[in-house]
Amino acid sequence: MWTINRIGFQRFRDEWSLGMKNVKRQFPKVGELAPLLRFTLPQFPTRKNRLAKALTIWDLRLIAKRRTPKGPFDYTDGSAESEVTLERARRSYLDLEFRPNILHDVKNVDTSCEILGEKFAMPFGIAPTGFTRMMHTEGEIAGARAAEKFGIPFTLSTLGTTTIEDVVNSSPDGVNWFQLYMWKDREASMKLVKRAQDAGVKHLMLTVDVPAAGARLRDARNGLTVPPRLTIKTLLDAAPRPEWWVNFLTTPAITFASMKNWEGTVAELLDFMFDPTMTFDDLEWIREQWDGKLSIKGIQTVEDAKIAAKYGADAIILSNHGGRQLDRAPVPLHMLAEVKKELKNDLEIHIDTGIMHGADVLAALALGADFAYIGRAYLYGLMAGGQEGVERTLQIMQNEMIRTMKLLGVNSLKELEPKHVRLLETHAGLGRLPEGR
Repeated sequence: MWTINRIGFQRFRDEWSLGMKNVKRQFPKVGELAPLLRFTLPQFPTRKNRLAKALTIWDLRLIAKRRTPKGPFDYTDGSAESEVTLERARRSYLDLEFRPNILHDVKNVDTSCEILGEKFAMPFGIAPTGFTRMMHTEGEIAGARAAEKFGIPFTLSTLGTTTIEDVVNSSPDGVNWFQLYMWKDREASMKLVKRAQDAGVKHLMLTVDVPAAGARLRDARNGLTVPPRLTIKTLLDAAPRPEWWVNFLTTPAITFASMKNWEGTVAELLDFMFDPTMTFDDLEWIREQWDGKLSIKGIQTVEDAKIAAKYGADAIILSNHGGRQLDRAPVPLHMLAEVKKELKNDLEIHIDTGIMHGADVLAALALGADFAYIGRAYLYGLMAGGQEGVERTLQIMQNEMIRTMKLLGVNSLKELEPKHVRLLETHAGLGRLPEGR
């Protein structure tokens, strides 16, 4: 022990002697130390302080996981079966290379875009998500108001927990869209469409990739029902998350706003309600009844994209439902270039799944997309802090987009081209992404 200490002392002495040859040493002066000794008072763990510390969507996800019971969190966070579809979609955005142009004046950049005849402050919107008040009691209202504040569209799901009318009234200056699942009861489906139109909705998003419910194993293992049931397991899970349970017990019950409430599991609901007989011929029928913009969500092949264009869609949304339906489904980002080549400018091409960063949106636009949607990124913010959390999500992504545009050397979204992005060759056997990625 003494030998080790002696060697350490000799090394320190030698280094000190060498330093004395190169610099003049002196005792520190109190006046010079003062600026370095600036202490801040500890911050109380308020929602505002908590959200301010979140610098990425992944930070919001960690906060959401700590503050939300396992069932609702896993419903948001998980995907179907092996969950490899979602992993591949996220990895597709990591496995790309940006190719910047240098020495461009990028003092001012413009993130605005015009799609479906309307102008928005950013090239992405909030995707439709079901059972949203289960994640946080503020639910769809928080999403719609945050979207209104940031100048982007909000889309209400057929499986939403707030009515079409209440969402529109909550954000009268916002742009609110409606997403439709075709039910077996076609008349009831069209009543929903009529309600949306009467409320002022101008864009109908028809989702077509749910002929059957995907096998979402986390939900099955958690025994998730809507609304959540109070069991010994859920009560134990609630203990470290009092805010969620206080909100759950002291606010109106979580119910479906567009249908009668359901007592079974989510998968049983989807299989009971949704129509597996729907075909492309039904698109023509819906197009005749809907007086507004129509997009088809759930396109996963070039062939189906071309057919949707023939049936009068204004936009297609390349989507594998966030990896929540078909396991090992196509990655939307990988389809973009081929779809764009085939469709050219026949209709708008939108995209979702795997987008967790403002730069992901820019990469998709450079490769041919006109618009993008975020689902989980929005819900992580919602679970982390209600409307303020959603606003933090949008603020983070806005900052990421502006910074990335400047580093790429572009002033506007129209300047983004395929030359700015190169998809790297992916390698099999990389294994699962790290926790939270």
